[in-house]
Amino acid sequence: MFDQFPKYHMKMLLGDFNAKVGRENIFKQTIGQESFQQDSNDNGVRLVNFATSKNLVVTSTMFPHQNIHKHTWTSPDGKTHNQIDQVLIDKRWHSSVLNVRSFSGIDCDTDNHLLIAKVRERLAVGKQAAQRFDRQRFDLRKLNEPEVREQYQIEITNRFAALENVNNDEDINRTWENIKENIKTSAKRSLGLHELKQHKPWFDEVCLGFFDQRKRAKMQWVQDPSQSNILVDNLNNVRHEVSRHFRGEKKAYLRARIEELETYSKIKNIRDLYRGINDFKKGYQPRCNIVKDEKGDLVADSHSIVARWRNYI
Repeated sequence: MFDQFPKYHMKMLLGDFNAKVGRENIFKQTIGQESFQQDSNDNGVRLVNFATSKNLVVTSTMFPHQNIHKHTWTSPDGKTHNQIDQVLIDKRWHSSVLNVRSFSGIDCDTDNHLLIAKVRERLAVGKQAAQRFDRQRFDLRKLNEPEVREQYQIEITNRFAALENVNNDEDINRTWENIKENIKTSAKRSLGLHELKQHKPWFDEVCLGFFDQRKRAKMQWVQDPSQSNILVDNLNNVRHEVSRHFRGEKKAYLRARIEELETYSKIKNIRDLYRGINDFKKGYQPRCNIVKDEKGDLVADSHSIVARWRNYI
């Protein structure tokens, strides 16, 4: 049954195996060194053999806890304790398990204690597949230009003149939608939209050409092993040249940004000055468009995210 599961999915195997896993050094890679027992019983050895054959690890014996948080079964007389409930996971995903421990104080109406595993999985969302919010940001810096500011004032005045004859009995929500659309339309025509910042603005078409050149040199080295020495020297030379060009472009960009910040400081443009300083301090911050719903499940759909924020606020 275990072999019928998809190959690359996270697989966790947990339950009462009646298996006592010890601390034998030969099993250290699979069971760790934090087991409640010192020696494994027959079921424990069979469980370790199964885990080894399926590339699994026993995470319930890998976390240091007090003995009261390790044993999962207590005999009816209350004198004997064993750790016979185990949690297994793919070795590829073992870092996703943050903690495994038993809770003997919770009444489960059984001689076995509640065993809880805390799992955190990292999700990678592709840039093309990730849905972004339909949010427009206008280029407000153009309002500092007298001609653009005058044009925006004329545009919005003409549009609001048409709203003066609105009936007082009209729905307030519809009135607000009309006001909002007029403001957005006027700003879009006069100011335009704000362009999103790029992660590496200095990476231009010339850098892309150097990148393709390095890629071609590497493919030649991989495809023609007969001329390995010549192609390796060529690849190293191309790598040095590309790295030198990238470093130069990045230094030139940083130098220009510093001069721009100095100009903002001289002309008292505090807003853009602090924005630039924050970019240098924070660096690149990836955007995460994922939230949790009321049940604690992750939501990545844009409409569901908006609905969740609406209910939350």
